[in-house]
Amino acid sequence: MSLEEYARKRDFSKTPEPAPAPAARAGQRFFVQRHNASHLHYDFRLEIDGTLKSWAVPKGPSLDPTLKHFAAMVEDHPLDYGDFEGNIPKGSYGGGSVMLWDRGTFELIGDDPAAAQIERGDLKFRLHGEKLSGTWALVRMKVSGSKRANEWLLIKKKDEAAEPGWDIEAFAQSVKTGRTQEEIAADLPAKKTAASVKGKKKLSAG
Repeated sequence: MSLEEYARKRDFSKTPEPAPAPAARAGQRFFVQRHNASHLHYDFRLEIDGTLKSWAVPKGPSLDPTLKHFAAMVEDHPLDYGDFEGNIPKGSYGGGSVMLWDRGTFELIGDDPAAAQIERGDLKFRLHGEKLSGTWALVRMKVSGSKRANEWLLIKKKDEAAEPGWDIEAFAQSVKTGRTQEEIAADLPAKKTAASVKGKKKLSAG
């Protein structure tokens, strides 16, 4: 994929989303955005080869290794999109509120580059985020037909960061502004928070 599809779907005179621009740096960052558009979902993004490779995850990522969440690969996004939080106007593509739910860095697992791992449909990596951490995999589902080649599973591997029973809704605040989805939708100002809640923190009993 390229950024042409991203640009084709958007009118940058109407949406506050960033327009494509040349990559200013190469790195291995990741971002997760909680997006309340026609339906609530999470957008999982990895910085690979100068763009953000992106998957829409309806149920969001989970630190519970027993869960395998569906992830639809979507168009690449520009690097500047990773830090985006705000409201996309109704009537525009993806109209609704966008929360920067998590961010951090990642490292590939294995000797093959990311592009080769994506091509074969088995991408393994380790996350170092404010909420998500540990080893993960994105695995393309084995289905016939090119129209379904974008169907993947996002899987948390069993390791020291795994948490069976982990509840994503307990961490529904922005790592950028501390706001809830409702506060972002209402354009309320950022909260003054000393630090975001860590995803690896154990949930309170009861």
